Amino acid sequence: MIVSEAGVPTQHASRYLQQLSKHWSHKFDVTYDETASTIPFDENRKAELSAEPDRLTIRLSVPDEETRIRMQKVIEDHLNRFAFRETLEYRWREA
Repeated sequence: MIVSEAGVPTQHASRYLQQLSKHWSHKFDVTYDETASTIPFDENRKAELSAEPDRLTIRLSVPDEETRIRMQKVIEDHLNRFAFRETLEYRWREA
């Protein structure tokens, strides 16, 4: 299992976490509140998000490098749609 993590500086972390969670809750068994979310895409892929006052943290668990690259892009693309008023900067690192 590969685990990567990104810190995304923003003053709207809770809003973006909730929007992303609601968006995917129609397709996946998402659990979330104002500060934390777990999005189980399948048994091998999961995203965990946490909102702090000044940042959104994303923790992504995937089975391989190809899936890591693809899923990071999918998450970024979705968040960027919700954050159209600001430009988000993703700082991915291996966890």
